[in-house]
Amino acid sequence: MITVIASLISLIIGFTVTFFIIKKFIEKKSEKIISEARGKADMDKKEKMLQAKEHFLQLKTDHDRQVQERNKEILIAENRIKQKESVISQKFEEIQRKQKEHQTIRDNLTSQLEIVSKKQAELEKAQKKQVEQLEAISNLSANEAKQELISTLTEEAKTEALSRIKDIIEEAKMTANAEARKIVIETMQRTATEHAVENSVSVFNIENDEVKGRIIGREGRNIRTLEALTGVEIIIDDSPDAILLSSFDPVRREIARLSLHKLVTDGRIHPARIEEIVAKTKKQIEQEIIEIGKRTAIDLGIHNLHHELIRMVGKMKYRSSYGQNLLQHSIEVANLCATMAAELGLNPKIAKRAGLLHDIGKVPDNEPESPHAILGQKLAERYKEIPEICNAIGSHHDEIEMDNLISPIVQVCDSISGARPGARREVVESYIKRLNKLEEIALSYPGVVKTYAIQAGRELRVIVGAEEVTDAQAGQISYDLSKKIQDEMTYPGQIKITVIRETRAISYAK
Repeated sequence: MITVIASLISLIIGFTVTFFIIKKFIEKKSEKIISEARGKADMDKKEKMLQAKEHFLQLKTDHDRQVQERNKEILIAENRIKQKESVISQKFEEIQRKQKEHQTIRDNLTSQLEIVSKKQAELEKAQKKQVEQLEAISNLSANEAKQELISTLTEEAKTEALSRIKDIIEEAKMTANAEARKIVIETMQRTATEHAVENSVSVFNIENDEVKGRIIGREGRNIRTLEALTGVEIIIDDSPDAILLSSFDPVRREIARLSLHKLVTDGRIHPARIEEIVAKTKKQIEQEIIEIGKRTAIDLGIHNLHHELIRMVGKMKYRSSYGQNLLQHSIEVANLCATMAAELGLNPKIAKRAGLLHDIGKVPDNEPESPHAILGQKLAERYKEIPEICNAIGSHHDEIEMDNLISPIVQVCDSISGARPGARREVVESYIKRLNKLEEIALSYPGVVKTYAIQAGRELRVIVGAEEVTDAQAGQISYDLSKKIQDEMTYPGQIKITVIRETRAISYAK
């Protein structure tokens, strides 16, 4: 028991000693850590103080630099203000000086005006005195003399004005005629087209007479069906390897020709097949007409044309006027109109459009009794063409009155296109007769050796014998010829008569 107690006491004492030893060790360790922490804290504090001082110095340096820059800017601004003040003061002094000068000038003007007013009053008195003396001498008052003078001057002015107006009108007429001839000639020279003469008969070639029999059919039923469907008279005679298609409508002739070609190529020729082929050919021709109209409008640069007008333009290819192809004629008129309008300072696009459409009244879907110009005008109005174009179409044969400058251009260009030599059959015949007549008239004079009608009949050159005709007689022949041609012939424009007389001296060196 004592041993146990002694052991416990020894353990308690050991624990107590150990506790104090550990406590002492911990206190020393804590003091060491605290001292190290304090040292480190002092070092951190010194370092932070140094950083704070450096940052303060940097801020102070930046502040000083900014202050210097600001002071520099203020100094520059002060210098500018001083310069402006100096300039303003100079200007103010200049203004004051000018004001003094102006005041001096104003004073001078005032004094001069006073002098002028005094002199004017004196002049009025003198003028009044002079008028009184003139009235006493002429026995007329001032108003009466003024009215008489005005009347005299008015009459003289009217006479002189009438004389000048007459001279100006004569000069304008001469200039206008010359300019008009120049424009027409230049327009004709710049527009050249080929002329195709149409007729009313088409020839369809076949390989042999056996094909003729197949086309005729049993008891002629095939040919009768074809004629009834196309409206074309088919003439089968003894002509070898040929069938004649006769009609005044070129569209019908073309339908009949294409239908015959398809039937002969296919080999099946009977009424049902003929009806089928003719129907297909009509659709093909109608489509071709539209394509021709579109292509023509594109080539001429005409846009936004109504589709019905495009179709009518295409139909012109299968129509003729006095042997002249209507589409070629309209294209030529359109180009002529554009050229002439450009020369006159007008709108060439409107003129070209009017020229192309001027004869659409010749290709209507039905056959009304109205003149083609009036009918064309109504069609153009129906399809919303502008009033200038409608009037140009309706007035190109003088059915209605012209109300714009495009209308006479279309009329002139229509005449130019139709009057070109070779354009129309009737014109060609009259043209040749006119040339022959000119030469016959010239050959009827004595002493004339040869005659030549040149430049499409606009000039006649006459060669006379030098031994038979003198120079004076040559001039007389030229004058007499011009009078005789003027009295006996009808011709467009004017004809120049040139009489040529030459003398040749010939000798031989041997």
